[in-house]
Amino acid sequence: MNAFEITGGIKLKGEITPQGAKNEALQILSAVLLTEKKVTISNIPDIKDVNKLIELLGDLGVTVERINKDTYTFEAKNIDLNFFESDTFKAKGGGLRGSIMIVGPLLARFGKAAIPKPGGDKIGRRRLDTHFIGFEKLGAKFVYDSKKAFFNVDATNLKGAYILLDEASVTGTANIVMAAVLAKGTTTIYNAACEPYLQQLCKMLNRMGAKISGIGSNLLTIEGVSVLGGTEHRMLPDMIEIGSFIGMAAMTESEITIKDVCYDELGVIPEVFKKLGIKLERRGDDIYVPSQKHYEIDTFIDGSILTIADSPWPGFTPDLLSIVLVVATQAKGNVLIHQKMFESRLFFVDKLIDMGAQIILCDPHRATVNGIDKKYKLRGISMTSPDIRAGVSLLIAALSAEGKSTIYNIEQIERGYQDIDTRLRALGAQIKRVNADAPSH
Repeated sequence: MNAFEITGGIKLKGEITPQGAKNEALQILSAVLLTEKKVTISNIPDIKDVNKLIELLGDLGVTVERINKDTYTFEAKNIDLNFFESDTFKAKGGGLRGSIMIVGPLLARFGKAAIPKPGGDKIGRRRLDTHFIGFEKLGAKFVYDSKKAFFNVDATNLKGAYILLDEASVTGTANIVMAAVLAKGTTTIYNAACEPYLQQLCKMLNRMGAKISGIGSNLLTIEGVSVLGGTEHRMLPDMIEIGSFIGMAAMTESEITIKDVCYDELGVIPEVFKKLGIKLERRGDDIYVPSQKHYEIDTFIDGSILTIADSPWPGFTPDLLSIVLVVATQAKGNVLIHQKMFESRLFFVDKLIDMGAQIILCDPHRATVNGIDKKYKLRGISMTSPDIRAGVSLLIAALSAEGKSTIYNIEQIERGYQDIDTRLRALGAQIKRVNADAPSH
């Protein structure tokens, strides 16, 4: 098993460029199945979840060509629909949560699809009902084989429909949009997700010939077309990486410039970090974070303790709550972190408490952080990464801690962060990859 060994307490300095957005990649790559024409996509992150999906597309019969480190062309001219029945598909599709995203495009273009029950992070129950209910409203019929944990879908006659989503699911909205663009008639999706990643998908589909209006709002109208063409698309930088680097700079008292962030697409993210007292400046399309010895958490106007909670876009993304929680441990002041959207994303705080953080886990959704204002440093420990975002939060804690930390199960981190150790070393971090068995406890 691979692990990271980190010697903390070192100030970092320099420039770092965020990778392409993981959550956008899973949608955009699936959309290549909607056309037999060539689609060129750039700024693709070189991470396991994305590479697995590219491999799955190749197995389905898509001609995949790598142009350079982050640019590929895709041509989905000869799709092998029998691949769905293979053990290879069951194994690969079941191990990748993003595999659910190929269902919408395949239903739209071929009228049928199959999908094993997807995997992914262990962060509580993540329903797929939104996807399936949306497909059913468009006319798809599902048969679930509970013995094989497999869904077979028939969608030979998709028709536009009015769909009111029970939750503003990003992947659910994306999947329904991709199914609807080739359906007969008009589809209206209300309570649609409106994240920048989804806006990117809709803009790309429109360049391919789709007719989607209402982009950026929670009401999408899609007029079905008969065929889509090719296009070129560049993915946004990963906003979760950008937020992680802001937090890392504050925790380690580092002076860091985060390059090419597409600032206008970051929504409230910079403002939330400013509420923690972190100074940051916009410089063109870069974010400059100066070295800060102290940062103080705001209170509400009436003087009560600040609450930071996640909510659907344009609210604060749940993927950055664990970063905010870690950063708050070294701030001056108190904050209540309220994780509304997933059940068990706060369960990594026991490791931070072991490092010396003052945190009260109120329940599975809420944690109160008493910031220690850097009066003493966190101490290095051995720990295991439970999921992608918690893993990076622990990595940031380790970079700021006194002494050596070891993080096991780094495969979880590497599912979402490309060459993270190499890029951090370029800033001066003492981090190395080692082979080590995880502790038995």
